[in-house]
Amino acid sequence: MLNRSTFRIPASLLAAAGLAVLSGLVTPSQAQTAGKSLVSTMEQRKEVSVTVYNDGFGLVRETREIPLGTGRASLELRDVSAQIQPETVAIKGNTATSLKVFEQNYRYDLLSPQKLLEKYVGKMVKLYRWNGATGKEDAFDAKVLSVASGSPVYQINGEITYGFPGRIAFPEVPANLIAKPTLVWLLDSTAATQKVEVTYLSRGFGWKADYVLSIDDKDTLGDLQGWVTLNNTTGTTYENAQLKLVAGNVHKVVDYPMGGKGEGGIYLEKAKEPAKPKFVEEGLFEYHLYTLNVPTTLQNNEQKQVTLLEGKGIKLTKKLIFGGASYYYHSSYGGFIANNQKVGVYLDIENKESNHLGIPLPKGTVRVYKADKSGAKQFIGEDAIDHTARDEKVRVKMGEAFDIVADKKQTDWKPFGSCVSESAYEISVRNHKDSIEEVELVEPAGGDWEILSSSLPAEKRDQFTFLFHPKVPAKGEVKVKYRVRVRWC
Repeated sequence: MLNRSTFRIPASLLAAAGLAVLSGLVTPSQAQTAGKSLVSTMEQRKEVSVTVYNDGFGLVRETREIPLGTGRASLELRDVSAQIQPETVAIKGNTATSLKVFEQNYRYDLLSPQKLLEKYVGKMVKLYRWNGATGKEDAFDAKVLSVASGSPVYQINGEITYGFPGRIAFPEVPANLIAKPTLVWLLDSTAATQKVEVTYLSRGFGWKADYVLSIDDKDTLGDLQGWVTLNNTTGTTYENAQLKLVAGNVHKVVDYPMGGKGEGGIYLEKAKEPAKPKFVEEGLFEYHLYTLNVPTTLQNNEQKQVTLLEGKGIKLTKKLIFGGASYYYHSSYGGFIANNQKVGVYLDIENKESNHLGIPLPKGTVRVYKADKSGAKQFIGEDAIDHTARDEKVRVKMGEAFDIVADKKQTDWKPFGSCVSESAYEISVRNHKDSIEEVELVEPAGGDWEILSSSLPAEKRDQFTFLFHPKVPAKGEVKVKYRVRVRWC
């Protein structure tokens, strides 16, 4: 009988059992290599869901029905992402206690010509060289001495040589080289067949939102269609997957903790399937989750587009804006500040249910089209929008007006100390169109400001900004003159 105080675990046994032995979770006898080895491929998948985030990663949750048998087994799970983050993997069986995990490995030493050569350093291979005289290949037994810098060095018939002009034949593929990344577990099962659920995070996923806005001839109404563009470069295909998208800025660190006791990870419930395929939105913590209510296949190296939303008859507000800058009020310019400047064109949209929207809009690009007189749609501008909550306003910058220009000049300047000034300005807006146009003049004075006089009423937008709204007649001009005192320190 062995004395407990003098019992020692062999080093080879420690290597097989890993940290589980050291932590006392399993005994040395339990940690011995399993007698049966099983392989699971995508053909055994029963369910798979993929949740894709904005920042180039995704959560994969898949269920496979595997005949593990009872007792110990080594399980290879193939057809997983080539960009998996192995430290995030979680596995569970039929119940919380039906599957015990002793060891988990992620094998990514992939089969390639260079890897084959590296594995055969110090071993024998066959070299074949074409013999033109005989019309056949000559065979040579060779020992691989080195493969440094990608140039193999061989020993053939007692001679050392390199740059052999022929092909190499290997007797077999080494057991530790695999064709695709594979997860391997050392398990103990209490059920003959296990419904194994595996979750993991993976890079190689990505999605973005793209919007198409078609506006009417009066620039007052539009139809908006949102598309999701999804990319899968993970190295594997997910057939008939439940697709979910998370919009929002999810914080991530470099290393991810494992799920506790094989039950970690994020588990998202399926939404009820409507009759018509579409995305259904719901809140998820401080983010928004969009679920596609029919399964879809995510092929490897594929870009997929799915309709996100549609809104028709959306009210639009076109704005012509000419903006200033706060530093204009801090010193003397002695004349023109801006000369013959273009005026910006914007479209404002209220993201409200009463305006046929009212759904959280993921960040993306809005492309705007308008029909010409022949009825053909023409591209007239695009802009990026950020994540926009419902009942908030979306502003799309279209470009610059061709027929409306503005000048701004400083007509007077009086400093009072180091950070107070009184100055006067004149803004001239010229309209070369055949219709009256309203232009918004935005003046971010900064600091504490007071308008002493103005030719048009000024509107206070906030503590640092005031506005003018001149209506410029067709083929006419309006000049706005004002004097302001500003304290900026």
